[in-house]
Amino acid sequence: MLRKSIALALVAGSLLVAGCNTVSGAGKDLQSASKDTKDAINGR
Repeated sequence: MLRKSIALALVAGSLLVAGCNTVSGAGKDLQSASKDTKDAINGR
């Protein structure tokens, strides 16, 4: 039972870290797209 709990905690921790990296990457992509759109509107 203890081994299953430890394994579950490790899997959950791994998914949490992977999820944070994915959300962070998506945020950077949106920020870049926003900057490019603003530059295109302003003629830069």
